[in-house]
Amino acid sequence: MYKANIYVTLKEGVLDPQGEAVKKSLKILDHAQVEEVRIGKFIEVWLTSKDRGSAVKELEEMSDKLLANPVIEDYRVELTEVE
Repeated sequence: MYKANIYVTLKEGVLDPQGEAVKKSLKILDHAQVEEVRIGKFIEVWLTSKDRGSAVKELEEMSDKLLANPVIEDYRVELTEVE
């Protein structure tokens, strides 16, 4: 069995209104050192695959078709074998 951590982030240059709202709120809370905030998604997926290569291929397909919007988001997969 494999466990995947999938990190989805907005591509550079894509506006992040949620991140801007959080940044403004942090500054109001006296965190003046905050320069930028970007909001993303963290997804955990457990799957059974015959091998690591198959798992990576399947996770990339999931990410491209559902978990991330490839037009405006990037994603990164970290895969670990678990028992």
